[in-house]
Amino acid sequence: FGGSDEIEELSEELVRLASAHIEEVEAVGGMTRAIEMGIPKARIEEAAARRQAAIDSGKEVIVGVNRFEPPEDYDLDILRVDNEEVRRQQIERLHVVRSRRDSKIVEDALQRLESTARQASGSVLAAAIEAARARATVGEISYSLEKVFGRYEAEASLVSGVYAKGVMDDDRFRTARDLSQKFERQYGRPPRIMLAKLGQDGHDRGARVVASSFADMGFDVDIGPLFQTPEEAARQAIENDVHILGVSTLAGAHRKLLPEVVQALESEGRNDIIVIAGGVIPPQDREELQNHGINMIFGPGTILSEAASDILELLLTKPASKQNE
Repeated sequence: FGGSDEIEELSEELVRLASAHIEEVEAVGGMTRAIEMGIPKARIEEAAARRQAAIDSGKEVIVGVNRFEPPEDYDLDILRVDNEEVRRQQIERLHVVRSRRDSKIVEDALQRLESTARQASGSVLAAAIEAARARATVGEISYSLEKVFGRYEAEASLVSGVYAKGVMDDDRFRTARDLSQKFERQYGRPPRIMLAKLGQDGHDRGARVVASSFADMGFDVDIGPLFQTPEEAARQAIENDVHILGVSTLAGAHRKLLPEVVQALESEGRNDIIVIAGGVIPPQDREELQNHGINMIFGPGTILSEAASDILELLLTKPASKQNE
């Protein structure tokens, strides 16, 4: 293909698109400022929403996901992780590290790291490496920097209209929009959903695609910060007066964290809030989670407009008094 018109045209298009991103970043003063403004994250989420719309509408074919799907009874031997045991082992390892290191050397290294960051002189990276060699933990190193710079919090804004544009002609999308409008007419406000990421699951792109698509289908959408505890997520859901609390889980901790979310809601007398889950949840774990009060579970390959319709149909069957509380 070397030198072919097709390859040259694709290469030129790649350069043009990349140059547009570079120019956008330069126009705001560089990448640091662009990150602070959320520009790279927004562009990634826009691209992810466009692709999800293409997959959901069938314009992009993924064999095994939206074409030639395997039978539902297809069984895989999947490792089940005991999260409590993993946590116990990790804490034990930390205790061993702390018992064998020189606390004075660690403290001095962490103070030098904080001082380097605060004075903006010298290499923060070199100071962090020095602290690590002294056997400071990642948490201790991070906290030393947090005392100077604060903790980064992602913007809660959503991309709007990208998913809708890609599926506007899809009947399933129109059905979800119609159900959302029916709910709003019936109860005087749009259906409200909060999407949460719990524990140490730091991957939120999929959750944000879900949030953007649901907003395009007429939902009021809230997004919780990363690394919430089940109690924090439940509290935010109650404070924001949501109808649905959706948990996106990719890190294998669903068997522990999801039941704790339900318990946290019940302890506040809000078991009327529907709890749903999405992400990587093996089929063999689903019955257990449903027995703990998880109303719906959506796995990889779920068409988002169909998921939205299923949720709305469940909401519309609840007693009216619950929707108005």
